[in-house]
Amino acid sequence: MTSPDAVPLSIAEAADLIRARKLSPVELTEACLQRIGSLDARLHAFISVTRQEALAAAQRAATAIAGGNYRGPLHGVPFALKDLFDTAGVRTTAGSMILADRVPAEDAEVAARLKAAGAVLLGKLNMHEFAFGATGVNPHYGATLNPWDTTRISGGSSSGSAAAVASGMSLGTLGTDTGGSVRIPSSLCGVTGLKPTFGRVSRRGVVPLSWALDHVGPMARTAADAAIILGAIAGHDPRDETTSEEPVPDYVAWLNDTRLDGLRIGLPRQHFFDNVDAEVLAAVRRAVSDLDGLGAQVTEIDLPHVAEAPAAVNAIMLPEALAYHQRWLAERPQDYGDELRGRLEMGLLYPAVSYVQAQRLRSLIAEEWRETVFDRVDLLATPTTPVPAPSLEEGDLQTTLNLIRFTNPFNLTGVPAISIPCGFTAAGLPVGLQLAGRWFDEVTVLRAAHAYQQATDWHKRVPPL
Repeated sequence: MTSPDAVPLSIAEAADLIRARKLSPVELTEACLQRIGSLDARLHAFISVTRQEALAAAQRAATAIAGGNYRGPLHGVPFALKDLFDTAGVRTTAGSMILADRVPAEDAEVAARLKAAGAVLLGKLNMHEFAFGATGVNPHYGATLNPWDTTRISGGSSSGSAAAVASGMSLGTLGTDTGGSVRIPSSLCGVTGLKPTFGRVSRRGVVPLSWALDHVGPMARTAADAAIILGAIAGHDPRDETTSEEPVPDYVAWLNDTRLDGLRIGLPRQHFFDNVDAEVLAAVRRAVSDLDGLGAQVTEIDLPHVAEAPAAVNAIMLPEALAYHQRWLAERPQDYGDELRGRLEMGLLYPAVSYVQAQRLRSLIAEEWRETVFDRVDLLATPTTPVPAPSLEEGDLQTTLNLIRFTNPFNLTGVPAISIPCGFTAAGLPVGLQLAGRWFDEVTVLRAAHAYQQATDWHKRVPPL
């Protein structure tokens, strides 16, 4: 058997070795557990590590594969989950004290699908408390630190997910994305994170932040890995009425073409290039030029009402979050962190009419984008975040509001969007490129991201840990 390399493997690379029986799931799981043991005291990416259960699952996978019962590219691959996905018999805290001792009896639908695909659960990952923030600074379980510079944040709310992948502690993870919480930490930590179309992936068994805006998405080293994960978790769930019955394509099969000839990419004239860090802007401009070099046709485009989107997101998210937390907030206010308690109380400032008007604006923007944006272009290209990873000392609320500026419009519209590494600052901090596409066209988003990664090596770089 081949031992795992010091440089973390991608899921696709690991799957090839496991299928060929050149790498054992047990060896790979042990390697990940060793990295967790050596690195997590510094990074605080995990809340719970399920060591014995992981080794037992890895052994079952190895036995099944040896017996000719190979299930596919996730079989025997070590995985971790953001700690708001229900896991049967394993506590699910949502990064909170409120749910600190909660042990679900049933897996979330996506956790069950990963288990059915043969993935090996390593544990549960740290996150912003109840997923309500973009920094990953948690008052109960500690701040998840950025593997590229441990004086800086990893981004949130899926902070532990991004840090675990970037540092090689887990080959893949799932995060949730309400205002950018898959894409922001992916950008700040130099990994790939995909927010699928709203309704593409079940949210049953996932602790909610905002029912109208929450998305579940994969985080991994590459777009090819994201395609593998999405293929396992996407599709209608009869017990989640918000999931679509739209057919699920074979995402991986669409990744063969490394050229983008004829693909139309739009650069928004409004909002997305305002007040951007100079090094971030330069890296994104270079990435767009690279896409052009791969055959894409790049043009500028107007995005109707995009400047109004962040306010609409707040008018929907804050009241919905307050509705979920209302009883606990009244009975156990002391068990919330100060920052989260204050943000939840802000939900009281939004009257019902604001919520209704925000939902109407959501429908209006989606209709206009269908007719005037995605009839002219296939993808939109933007920076994922306007700045690289901020320091831990920078204020949480203002940092959050800045980090979500370029991601939350796509939560409001529900279109698929991915963040991929596209460069580094002089200080060695990753920069993310965001690509967004039409509703249920994750294929085009993933194909463009994969082609870019085939032509560049930003996603192959690893932190100096």
